[in-house]
Amino acid sequence: MPQRTSDRLLNIEPPPLKHAAIIMDGNGRWASTRGLPRVAGHRAGAEALRRTVEAAPDLGIGVLTVYAFSSDNWRRPRPEVSALMKMFHLYLRREQARCIENGVRVSVIGRRDRLPRMLLPAIEECERATAPGHRMNLRLAVDYSSRDAILAAVSGLKGKLTRERLSAALGAPDVDLLIRTGGEQRLSDFLLWECAYAELVFTPLMWPDFGAQDLAAAVAEYHARERRFGALPSAALA
Repeated sequence: MPQRTSDRLLNIEPPPLKHAAIIMDGNGRWASTRGLPRVAGHRAGAEALRRTVEAAPDLGIGVLTVYAFSSDNWRRPRPEVSALMKMFHLYLRREQARCIENGVRVSVIGRRDRLPRMLLPAIEECERATAPGHRMNLRLAVDYSSRDAILAAVSGLKGKLTRERLSAALGAPDVDLLIRTGGEQRLSDFLLWECAYAELVFTPLMWPDFGAQDLAAAVAEYHARERRFGALPSAALA
């Protein structure tokens, strides 16, 4: 049986990686350096997301959460925000069949009350249609703020508050690997609770240039690190 592309890149059979997250940064700068409007960068970023979603399951990623639109992004110029919302609608419609075929379940996290009304049926239909997918859960963070999500989860819990109950209320396992493109090195209010012990990989690549090989390289770096969760290194215990 021929070896898969991702396996050749890593030269291993990757063990499961429960949860990877990506801050997809650099679309606008990618476009500006090419003399293109910012919306062209966002279109190229959508293609990068397609490549990443196609490559992720073969790299052992079970849950992939991507930062598509933060709650602070409403501050951007109105034409850019409008274009982003239209592209998100198109992405859901266009990629739904592909996700079903590839066993990818789509979930949208974040606020929905401020989204354009045209988006809501598309979100609900994509979530419903892809619900049986079992290869990977793709979580799209739209109008998302981690601090707001934590506050909402805490306010909804009754009785004793524990780490386990809060994690369950937030709806996803802890992040194992966080990737941020674009050269910035901060979390920007993304999955703050879930990233408590995440391995962080920052790359200067702009998001539209990110591909399957770059994802594989980040996963390989993750597997090369020793995750101690506050304990001593294994060598010190020997």
